[in-house]
Amino acid sequence: MSKIAPLSGFPELLPAQRAVEREVIASVSRTFELHGFTNIETRVVEPIERLAKGGEVDKEIYVLQRIAAEPDTRAELGLHFDLTVPFARYVLEHAGHLEFPFRRYQVQPAWRGERPQEGRYRQFTQADVDIVGRDELPFHHDVEVMSVMVDALGRLPIPRVSFQFNNRKLIQGFYRGLGIDDVTDAIRVIDKLDKLPADEVAKLLVERVGTTPEQAQRCLELATIRVEDASFVEQVRALGVSDELLDQGLDELAAVVEGCRAVAGDRVGVEANLRIARGLDYYTGTVVEIFMEGYERLKSVGGGGRYDALASDGRTTYPGVGVSFGVSRTLVPLISDGVLSGSRPVPSVVLVALNNEDDRAASTRVAAALRSRDIACEVAPSPAKFGKQIRFAERRGIPYVWFVQADGTSQVKDIRSGDQVEADPATWSPPAADHRPTIISTATSTTSNEETDK
Repeated sequence: MSKIAPLSGFPELLPAQRAVEREVIASVSRTFELHGFTNIETRVVEPIERLAKGGEVDKEIYVLQRIAAEPDTRAELGLHFDLTVPFARYVLEHAGHLEFPFRRYQVQPAWRGERPQEGRYRQFTQADVDIVGRDELPFHHDVEVMSVMVDALGRLPIPRVSFQFNNRKLIQGFYRGLGIDDVTDAIRVIDKLDKLPADEVAKLLVERVGTTPEQAQRCLELATIRVEDASFVEQVRALGVSDELLDQGLDELAAVVEGCRAVAGDRVGVEANLRIARGLDYYTGTVVEIFMEGYERLKSVGGGGRYDALASDGRTTYPGVGVSFGVSRTLVPLISDGVLSGSRPVPSVVLVALNNEDDRAASTRVAAALRSRDIACEVAPSPAKFGKQIRFAERRGIPYVWFVQADGTSQVKDIRSGDQVEADPATWSPPAADHRPTIISTATSTTSNEETDK
């Protein structure tokens, strides 16, 4: 038999690690629902022509095709590479049954056939939250959606995250006010500031975009504005550029920054970063990139923005605003680095011991009584010596062992402290912190249950 090797780009988590992922997903889902967002799940496949850009098959799309298909049969279906494309299709297909504005969240895997590296996988889980309108979607929804994700990530025991906002109207209005014709190309050149010195970027603006040296300098000055409040408005105005679209973008960005700052706690930073562009042919207003402190090498761990044409059937247009959090992109590196770990690999909080095989029915009745009160438990697999049964519980991370006495009474032992007391399966409960596996985080001093129950 050939040796089994892992598949690159398809991370698999061990049980305690999977407990971390499940707790994170449960936490963000609870927060989304607290804000009135409903959960949907879309199919994993879409027609390739819908997934492909410009009618051409994208190299990152995994196609779905039967092995027994006829030779030269062209694949018609592909696995979705994000949650936005299937969501847009979902809105069009079910619009007659949805109430608008439609508030949805979605936590599902996606697939991309790209080169695997840290934080970028071929199979990964995302958590998206969006509001979609019919024909129109008032701007206040931008503030609401971004604030929801700020709230959700602020409840997680992960390193501090930074939400960095910009507005496409601000960028386009500024460049238009400068007299730059090719706004999109100018943005692409400015985006090279991560890799090139400012003077080389200015040179590219002149040579490639056709700006004057003065216009190039103004573009660089705009791109270097980065503040944690609405003071960017005056900084932009001080650059001496006037445009109606610029004014609208400034107002919208200020509202988003101040709205998110109002709900951000100590573990979430909010900034206006006028370098952020994102989705040049897609986003139309608010844009955001989310970064995690200490993990800047991952680039963004989330992002999103306003899209005034999420979907259209030719008669009706559905504008939307949303933001996505890369669950796998964030958690897999944190788990690998030991920043996050699970408190135990199993959900069981109690192991019901066996005196002998004849007593299995009695132990099973105790387990059933505990389960009827939502206390996860399991019966020992064999009636070994109690010391061995306790060690079995230790290896599985189960904190309590339940002993059924010969007279029908019971005792429960906390094998961490050694404390053993009489107990009744109809009334006994473990402390709240032991009810479920929790996240142990070196990024905070508390476990996930304490953090997510705020």
